[in-house]
Amino acid sequence: MSELRDELRYLSSHEWARVESDGSVTVGITDHAQEALGDVVYVELPDVGSEVNASQEAGVVESVKAASDIFSPISGEVVAINEALEDAPETVNSSPYDDGWFFKVTPSDLNELDNALDAEAYKALIEE
Repeated sequence: MSELRDELRYLSSHEWARVESDGSVTVGITDHAQEALGDVVYVELPDVGSEVNASQEAGVVESVKAASDIFSPISGEVVAINEALEDAPETVNSSPYDDGWFFKVTPSDLNELDNALDAEAYKALIEE
């Protein structure tokens, strides 16, 4: 059973978003996604200072099985990336919601997250 967290919002493409106390949004992939991918061997992240758009490709995660696009759950400016993933991409497998986050965005419109799924709706999606 994949771990889900109630405080997160989820995309049907298996990314999660967490609104931080400073108003930024942290983005990563779900526990379900990392399980499906298998051992993550490489992560390509957007550049700090670049603009991302909701539901648009913002990076790539590669595993021993496949490569998958990473979609941003929100539009805005990338203000941080998880540089630790360059040397230790497997962190995504061991800690997808904590140490394995991908990037942080200063959102242009936080209301875009209203379109994302809550934990219960995401759980129903992955159990289909």
